[in-house]
Amino acid sequence: MPQLPDDLDAVAVRTWCSLALEALGRERAEIDAINVYPIADGDTGTNLYLTVESAAAAVEAVFAAHETGTSTPATADAVRAMAHGALIGARGNSGTILAQLLRGMAGVLADAGDAAHLRLALTSAADAARQAVAHPVEGTVLTVAAAAAEAAQGDERELRAVVRAAYEGALAALARTPEQLAVLGRAGVVDAGGRGLVAVLGALVETVTGQAPVRGPRTASGSAAEAPVTVDGGSVVGLPVGGTPVEGVTEGGLAAGGLPVEGPLDCPEDGDAGPAFEVIYLLEAGDAQVARLRTRLDALGDSLVVVGGDGLWHVHVHVDDAGAAVEAGVEAGRPYRIRITHFATESGHDVRVQAEPAQRAVVVVVPGDGLAGLCTEAGATTVIARPGEPPASGELVEAIRRAHAREVVLLPNDAALRHTAAAAAEQARTEGVRVALVPTRAAVQGIAALAVHEPDRGFDEDVVAMTAAAGATRYAELAVAERQSWTMAGICQAGDILGLIDGDVAVIGSDVPHTARTVLDRMLAAGGELVTLVLGEDVPDSLADALEEHVREGHLAVDTVVYRGGHQRAPLLIGVE
Repeated sequence: MPQLPDDLDAVAVRTWCSLALEALGRERAEIDAINVYPIADGDTGTNLYLTVESAAAAVEAVFAAHETGTSTPATADAVRAMAHGALIGARGNSGTILAQLLRGMAGVLADAGDAAHLRLALTSAADAARQAVAHPVEGTVLTVAAAAAEAAQGDERELRAVVRAAYEGALAALARTPEQLAVLGRAGVVDAGGRGLVAVLGALVETVTGQAPVRGPRTASGSAAEAPVTVDGGSVVGLPVGGTPVEGVTEGGLAAGGLPVEGPLDCPEDGDAGPAFEVIYLLEAGDAQVARLRTRLDALGDSLVVVGGDGLWHVHVHVDDAGAAVEAGVEAGRPYRIRITHFATESGHDVRVQAEPAQRAVVVVVPGDGLAGLCTEAGATTVIARPGEPPASGELVEAIRRAHAREVVLLPNDAALRHTAAAAAEQARTEGVRVALVPTRAAVQGIAALAVHEPDRGFDEDVVAMTAAAGATRYAELAVAERQSWTMAGICQAGDILGLIDGDVAVIGSDVPHTARTVLDRMLAAGGELVTLVLGEDVPDSLADALEEHVREGHLAVDTVVYRGGHQRAPLLIGVE
């Protein structure tokens, strides 16, 4: 049996993220089904799952980047990665608030993860989330978070006691949400976002005690019986997931409202269905600009949540004028990863408006804005993988849905995304989409595949042609060494320019131009007809001109094409086909 943590160190944070993702995966459909506020669109569970998936992926990246096997990353690195991952991957109103809760906790847990700091972290989280919401409403996840923080306060010096108290306080508060928010009372459900937070806190209980708070078995009628579960000396009562709501807290435990799984639910008594669009984007901006943005967006719509800090923000709002909401972001700073969802009122609740699906589409992962524009012009749906921010499988699934086609060709353009892309493809197939994964390992391979794409020919024939074009393209990139390391080309020093060919370090140089010429010569020694150069944001056009001339002088029959990649990890990407 693994040793239980005495405080929340990096390993415990990693375990918590993993268990929270598992818990939300199990309960996603049930949480979706009870989602009636603020919009009855049946996606709260899914949004929370995708948000935590992004947080967990960021924490895994910290562990993967850690060099030695004898020690672990610092706790501060793990909790900050968790918060950052949740911020960049937040989905919907509920996911955005959860991201702020995790950010509030991270700001305190980065100093220490003992019981005292956890109490402070829970309070900081609840306060930060409430401040991020333009118009806080009781009976929501904000109420549940505040109750968890309040219940955790006391004289307990043991981490396990604090975690159990927070969980039980959240569970009790969740049961009272139908009494606080009329729409929940009419529907006979508890708050969906609060239910998701209880699942996340339940995962924290399991992390520090080794035992999960579990729910009782279902009865013959489909309702769930309540069964007290002993958790390290305490008693936590399971939350029913079906049947008739039961109000109040019983002696020694909780009798929470029943959670039907047939949703989403209609709430016609609420009258106006609200704005027509949900607008979400990440924003690079300063505090003063964001303060003005809040005021402007608050006047445009509702469900406004702005979370983040230190120059990076996640903006969520429901509006009738989506263009104005995006324009406000442009005026405040640099918005990106913009997602706009159109709602339409039908039968008293909100549904997504969908046109007839296209026959075929291509979804491409690209490393920068420049290539995103190029691929979009070619008709592809793009997902931007920004430096240090690889897309999670949920983001790829969302892009496949956004492509809205019966057949989709997925180009991950990164060997590290192979398993993520495969999981996304499998998920999309369960939704009735025919997906082919072309295992492209670099953006230049994706460009080559997209160049031969012909949507009018047969699907299998098209996939074979794109796969062949990608496979015939050798790829390289230039990178800056961060530290002294052993490589296949010898020992590099921090600051050296590395030339990687097909994923392996082949050249170590002192400057970009010389290293690029050496890489090109090695690649073209085996032949080639076309060189593709993708320049990073800060690379001057003069480098492309010099490399074009170098190719022309040494290889008369080889053509060169140049693209601007925008803000990408590598200063130069090279393809030879």
